[in-house]
Amino acid sequence: MGRIATSSIYIYIYNTLINIKHAGRLGSNTRQSGEILINDRKQRLAFGTSAYVTQDDTLMTTLTVKEAVYYSAQLQLPDSMSRYEKSERAEMTIREMGLQDAMNTRIGGWNIKGLSGGQKRRVTICIEILKRPKLLFLDEPTNGRTVIASIHQPSIEVFELFRKLCLLPSGRTVYFGPASAANTFFALHGFPCPSLRNPSDHYLRTINKDFDTDIEQGLGGKISTEEAISILVKAYKPSDTCQHVQRRVAELYKLDGAPLEKKRSQASFITQCLVLTRRSFVNMYRDVSYYWMRLAIYIALCLCVGTIFYDIGHTYGTIQARGSMLMFVATLLTFMSIGGFPSFVEDMKVSLCYGLTKIFRRERLNGHHGVSTFVIGNTLSSVPYLLINSLIPGAIAYYLVGLQVGFIHFVYFILMLFMCTMLVESLMMIVASIVPNFLVGIITGAGIQGLMTLNGGFFRLPDDIPEPVWKYPMYYIAFHKYAYQGFYKNEFEGLTFSNNQAGGAPTINGEEILRNIWKMEMGYSKWVDLAILLGMVVLYRLMFLVIIKTNEKVKPIIRALMVTTPKLTKQTTENPFPHLNMKDIYCSS
Repeated sequence: MGRIATSSIYIYIYNTLINIKHAGRLGSNTRQSGEILINDRKQRLAFGTSAYVTQDDTLMTTLTVKEAVYYSAQLQLPDSMSRYEKSERAEMTIREMGLQDAMNTRIGGWNIKGLSGGQKRRVTICIEILKRPKLLFLDEPTNGRTVIASIHQPSIEVFELFRKLCLLPSGRTVYFGPASAANTFFALHGFPCPSLRNPSDHYLRTINKDFDTDIEQGLGGKISTEEAISILVKAYKPSDTCQHVQRRVAELYKLDGAPLEKKRSQASFITQCLVLTRRSFVNMYRDVSYYWMRLAIYIALCLCVGTIFYDIGHTYGTIQARGSMLMFVATLLTFMSIGGFPSFVEDMKVSLCYGLTKIFRRERLNGHHGVSTFVIGNTLSSVPYLLINSLIPGAIAYYLVGLQVGFIHFVYFILMLFMCTMLVESLMMIVASIVPNFLVGIITGAGIQGLMTLNGGFFRLPDDIPEPVWKYPMYYIAFHKYAYQGFYKNEFEGLTFSNNQAGGAPTINGEEILRNIWKMEMGYSKWVDLAILLGMVVLYRLMFLVIIKTNEKVKPIIRALMVTTPKLTKQTTENPFPHLNMKDIYCSS
């Protein structure tokens, strides 16, 4: 437990520091307990009153600095502020962080040259200080208006700004008191800071087990880091500094809580949806791998399909060819949609422990927007690109092959392609919310797609599919069933083919083909199949939303139930504050 102060703000925190503030960031084997005190009063931290700048800079690589901060301002700041005021706040914050010369530079990533690491760090800080939070938590910052920081090796200039210093090796309090008195404390107990050495470096070298080599003791000889920690812990407990802290903690523990800080206002639901839609649209447009690369591959493959099945005709032999061509185009476009999964993960940055994403998770936990607004924004922004990816390749294949003439038939064909690709993207969103990373996500998505394709009714006709499991329920769950039925009904209904089968009629109509050859369900229209796919799209998007919401609410409960009663070792049982119970001051793992 330690006390860190800047200006008039005091807060009591555990050795897990920043992660305590955001409950979702604790490890799976860690349990949270205790209270938060600000300005010597019990307090809760509502969204908007505090912000957390993560150690990793999770930013959209395709946006410029100005766009990234401005979009965030649109999300966070209330509708009572005009767009001009929000823009002014964003530009002022950018200038405060010294990024005015890089305002129009893209953040950059693996395929785009952009900002340096330090500049990205400042952009991340810009985003979190837009609402001017009372408390700003920064994980290893190098720039910015630090209020509370988890920092390993501050420079001498930064260290001299500290009023209070808390040293917590392995959960034990080595020193907690005025930063200016730490040098004297270390020197009195055998560990003086050498001249011309940064005091923070000296303290770190003395107590950090990451550097667990023998350290030079001021009295001569060499001792291990563990021995040095034990000496300092024993020296600190009876010291006047420790006694003062104990008395102060006991006094604070008796105080009544201060009035709760109200959640600060932010942009309305509609504004958040519009901003997220626009931001995602820009990101998708600029990221070549999101849709444009797929479009190029679709066009190339549909040209191949069109030339192989060119002007297919209406002979009996073309019945199987038409069915194979339709199946291939539908499966190709849906299966290739899995290729957009890494870009979707780049947008969301899937997190191993929580099934959430780094960008989405950072914005969500800092109160920038909700889950439903993210789902709506991502859905609306993807519609134009999915239409383009369906229209251009679909038109090439449709007219080269010579499928059924008629504008309505063509429109239905394109709509069915569009619905299939959107459905697969919705399915991959669910996968992204569950699996740990994009490689596992691609494998999982491909496996699910393969299973659905196998049960779709082409490789094995519906009447021949084994009923246990594969037909009931898998055949009816697989969206390929409805896609194939829609494509086949749209193509074969109204057509007549020559029949060269011995003993048969000279011609065979499309309805007979659908009923007797493809074993289609003819009791309803092709538009019903399209409507079923639309319903599955909505269902999958809602499932994604529910999974995210469930993760937020259920996982902390499950984690708490799974954590056994902590067995506090010698390292974590040394309580420098006997006025409080252990459960009130330790977060044990």
